[in-house]
Amino acid sequence: MLKGLNLQKKKTSPLLKPMSEQDFEEYKSYTINHYAMEKVKAGLWTVAEAMEKAEEQFQRLLPNGLNSTNHYLWSIVNEEKDVMGWLWVYIDREHPLKDAFIYDIGLYEAYQGQGIGKWVLKTLEEEAEELGVKKLSLHVFAHNKTAIRLYEKMNYEVTDLHMSKRL
Repeated sequence: MLKGLNLQKKKTSPLLKPMSEQDFEEYKSYTINHYAMEKVKAGLWTVAEAMEKAEEQFQRLLPNGLNSTNHYLWSIVNEEKDVMGWLWVYIDREHPLKDAFIYDIGLYEAYQGQGIGKWVLKTLEEEAEELGVKKLSLHVFAHNKTAIRLYEKMNYEVTDLHMSKRL
């Protein structure tokens, strides 16, 4: 089962380990704030409402924190066990389309641009295939050009497109 697997491929690779409660609390605080500001940057929420809405969405998606059904959260760590980032995936193995959704993947700034995100996505693909997942999906904000380039390199394709014009 994905929750407890040691996903390390070689000694120099990052490791995905199930998120601890302490790591989850740090992740939760960071990601709610980050997500709120991304929604503001995208022009979807106002600054005044962003934190409350982000907290509501997080609570709705993960009502039982780390124990929320079909949600898997990992810390991305290095050999020294320093947390470099996180991965949050929803996998419903009973879903007829065998689709999994990457809710969040991220690296702290000091670890970006080193191929770690690519390694995490490749590792996730391999493990998801073993579970019978046929498609991985995700959302990326249009202003996040770095992430878009990574996903394109990893052969993710646009499946839906929302457009806006600021007046």
